[in-house]
Amino acid sequence: MIFDTHAHYDSSQFDEDREELLASMPERGVGTIVNVGASYESCFTVPEMAQKYPFMYAAVGVHPDEVGALNEETFAKLKKQFDKEKVIGVGEIGLDYYWDNESHDLQKKWFVRQLELARELSLPVLVHSRESAADTMEIIKKHGAGLGGVIHCFSYSKEMAEEYVKMGWYIGIGGVVTFKNGRKLKEVAEAVPLKSIVLETDCPYLAPVPFRGKRNHSGYIRYAAEEVAKIKGVSAEEVIRQTEENAKRMYGLL
Repeated sequence: MIFDTHAHYDSSQFDEDREELLASMPERGVGTIVNVGASYESCFTVPEMAQKYPFMYAAVGVHPDEVGALNEETFAKLKKQFDKEKVIGVGEIGLDYYWDNESHDLQKKWFVRQLELARELSLPVLVHSRESAADTMEIIKKHGAGLGGVIHCFSYSKEMAEEYVKMGWYIGIGGVVTFKNGRKLKEVAEAVPLKSIVLETDCPYLAPVPFRGKRNHSGYIRYAAEEVAKIKGVSAEEVIRQTEENAKRMYGLL
């Protein structure tokens, strides 16, 4: 079944129909969803949501745009969230030089601290990296060696994707692979072995064609799977099966 490795169901965009939508996921062929923290506040919400749905897990971490909320006191509180059941990853963490909401030095500091936390807890990492390719790679090589995880919403070259794969990381592919202007991600999907790809929505964002611009949800991940299948010359069912296995292995659920 479909494994959505990265979703944000705590978003206010789901407030009107969250219960009904999530209840419909098994009949849509969705077997597992990882609900991912981004803001400091969401790190307390997503573990609670994971308790409500048997097919949902949580990842806890603070997005680079939100690291201004972190200090030693708040970080200590965040760490306690990992004591909760079904918290299986550290994320979404990383660097974002596109929005530049926080200074690069502050982003780097908390990226490293959260990588160290993942090492301490022996958990996989969900890395956000936007217009920060060189610094992300440098930090992962220096502080993430031996850690596993995914480069979420991958947006760089196929050569960089191949370098991450050699280091044992997975490449996160979602709706962008269906976009006409998603040529770079299509090249990545072609170059990277299927065993190194995981599927994700990043919902409510980045809905695939034919829903581009609308609210995304896990039921739409099939469109990304079909595009990857076309690129790889295999069936969509094979892409769904293999990426589910990859995701379970990454998250320690096998």
